[in-house]
Amino acid sequence: MTAFPRTAVGGVSLPRMLIGTNWFLGFSHQTAARDNFIREYHKDPRTIADVMAVFLAAGVDAVMGLFTRPILEQACQEAEQRTGKRILRIDTPGLAFTKSGELDLDGTARILDQSAAVNAAFLLPHQGTTDRLLDRTTRRIRQMDAVCKMIRERGMVPGLSTHMPEASVYADESGLDVETYIQIYNALGFLMQIEVDWVHRMIWSCQKPVICIKPMAAGRCLPLVGMAFAWSTLRDQDMVCVGTLTADEARELIDLSWSILERRSSTIALQRTRSKESVEKKQ
Repeated sequence: MTAFPRTAVGGVSLPRMLIGTNWFLGFSHQTAARDNFIREYHKDPRTIADVMAVFLAAGVDAVMGLFTRPILEQACQEAEQRTGKRILRIDTPGLAFTKSGELDLDGTARILDQSAAVNAAFLLPHQGTTDRLLDRTTRRIRQMDAVCKMIRERGMVPGLSTHMPEASVYADESGLDVETYIQIYNALGFLMQIEVDWVHRMIWSCQKPVICIKPMAAGRCLPLVGMAFAWSTLRDQDMVCVGTLTADEARELIDLSWSILERRSSTIALQRTRSKESVEKKQ
């Protein structure tokens, strides 16, 4: 199988598809019951490694998520041992704050040390940190320059995770030392703060590659719809982070993405129900 297309971020080669972790760690963006189901289904790191191994076989060798959850690092190590392939870790931790609401640089240093300890290649502070520090009055992200310097000092590539479209604009304007941005982007506008066409224009204006998350709107649109929209409207340097619960879902998503990129029909089996019997061709 041909390896999945790649891009370069801060001098590091990354696949244009990234392995997301919400459907490993129990963040469904649907219901508490669904969250509990995910955590029960993936209570053993070996089941997560089953999914990762499928992606690794296709050249999708980067995982983005919360590496402070031990099960995620355990799953990465298991998948690496099985396949003999190295996983690029993109960590997205929340940083530390003081009681007055300012960034706690000493506490943040300890968090960054934890990320470095799991050999994270990239560190993108979670949107709970980035968006909390975003100042629309000064068009700056307060104290983030100090954080980026600390990330570099630990041998990791800095970026920003955000749900606010302004974050990448302000980072570009101020020359903030980051190499990529995480931005919500999907055809339904799910969790997006402004219209889809505005975010599309913003992504195309970014000075750095963009990692688009929730392309299938957390399961609210079919993979064909979500991935066709993403792959056809992003730049060649941009990436799409996808979440799958099972190995079979990973296989389907990889095949579907290839079919979209190569402009051909997918070979994946469609779901079958009795209501569709009338539209099938007779042999």
